[in-house]
Amino acid sequence: MGRKKSPMGEFAGRKQKAKRQRLRWSDKYYKRRVLKLDKKSDPLSGAPQAKGIVLEKTGIESKQPNSAIRKCVRLQLIKNGKQITAFLPGDGALNHIDEHDEVVLEGIGGSMGRAMGDLPGVRWKVFKVNGVSLNELVYGRKEKPRR
Repeated sequence: MGRKKSPMGEFAGRKQKAKRQRLRWSDKYYKRRVLKLDKKSDPLSGAPQAKGIVLEKTGIESKQPNSAIRKCVRLQLIKNGKQITAFLPGDGALNHIDEHDEVVLEGIGGSMGRAMGDLPGVRWKVFKVNGVSLNELVYGRKEKPRR
C-alpha cells in the first residue's frame, strides 16, 4: 500500500480540515505556542519586566575567548519566588547595590530570550535599584534613597 493521500472531491472539506488540525501538532512551533510551554518555563512568566530582592552579589566568568569577571546579582522574584541571576551593566554598578535592595530587571536582549554575548546563562539585566535608575547612579547624577 502507498501513502494515504488527502481526500479530494466536492465534499472533502471537513475531512481535510480535521486532518490538517491533527497533523499540525507535529510542527514544534505550533505545539510550543498552543501549550504555552515558553511562558510556563519563563521565570518572568511572559512579562517584559519584574521586581526582585537581591540575595547576593556574584561575579561570573565570561566565556572563551574573553577573560573577565562580569558583575551579577542573585535575585528572588517577588511575584513567584523564583531565583535568577541578573547582570549589572555599567562601570562600578556593583558598588551601588546592596543585599535586600529591591531591583527591577528586564531581558538582556539576546536572541529568542536567551543569554547574550559572553555571559553564560544570564538572561536578564538590572536597570533600577530602589526606584532609581541604575544608569543615573553609575554616572553620579542621583543618589540612592536612604531607607
